Amino acid sequence: MANVLPPQTIDYNGLKKFLIALVDQVVQSKDELNSMDAACGDGDFGSTMATAFEATRKILEEESGHDVGLLLASVGTSILSIAGGASGPTVATVFTAAGAAAKGKHELNLTDLASMLDESAQKITLLGGAKKGDKTLMDALEPAVSELRAAANDNLSIRDGLDRAAQAARVGCESTKGLIAKYGRARYLGEQTIGQVDPGAYLIALMFATLAKTSH
Repeated sequence: MANVLPPQTIDYNGLKKFLIALVDQVVQSKDELNSMDAACGDGDFGSTMATAFEATRKILEEESGHDVGLLLASVGTSILSIAGGASGPTVATVFTAAGAAAKGKHELNLTDLASMLDESAQKITLLGGAKKGDKTLMDALEPAVSELRAAANDNLSIRDGLDRAAQAARVGCESTKGLIAKYGRARYLGEQTIGQVDPGAYLIALMFATLAKTSH
């Protein structure tokens, strides 16, 4: 019996599967995200994200086609229309920027994912100036993108590459405990924010963990 090679790409249906699973994970993590945010902010990040992501479920269930870029852009636009404050546009940009970079594609390999999410990271920095080390979602996103690129260069399967990216995002998320917040309401608390996980970084780690899991 011939060995079955692991898939090297994520297609439209695979992306929808991931996004629907992510909605479930964000909704289930609402209270945990609120608790993280309460330590340094308004305490409503989880509720805001849960509401915004839940609203994308209908889009995901009704959308059909082949263009993965348009699917991601639709999700990002929906999040942007519901989630306010600084967090809404930032999280939405992860999806809208990645979607713009993937427009017209029917499937994604590791190189595509690295390029798309690098575009997201660049747009987020342009939007608000945040970068790795500022105790934001960038502390999880940038390391994960680097691992995706390295995995592509090493010719890993998409499963193995996403596992590595998820691990990098998780480590990056944990690293925010040792950082002082420089953005949002948390920046006014200075050293009081040390010891707390940034909820945005946690959300990105959750995103990569879900993507890795649904690729298996």
